[in-house]
Amino acid sequence: MIVKVRVIPDAAENEVVSRIGSVLRVKVAAPALDEKTNAALKDYLAEFFEVSNKKVSILRGANGREKTVEIVGKTEEQLKRVMESIP
Repeated sequence: MIVKVRVIPDAAENEVVSRIGSVLRVKVAAPALDEKTNAALKDYLAEFFEVSNKKVSILRGANGREKTVEIVGKTEEQLKRVMESIP
């Protein structure tokens, strides 16, 4: 599944704030340094979607706040159910 993610760095804790269509707004508890933010985002999304860290990859936007992320390791339907559970 490919999702677009809007990253909000320097948060108190990692959390999915909201979903607007297929775009996730995610707060990460990492400074706004690309490498640390990306690592924290991948770790958190792997935990959130219950897949291994290796199953989450950033396809586009590694240097920006808007990223295109691919998540594999579960069926498309299982991943969509997780997405639909986000308010």
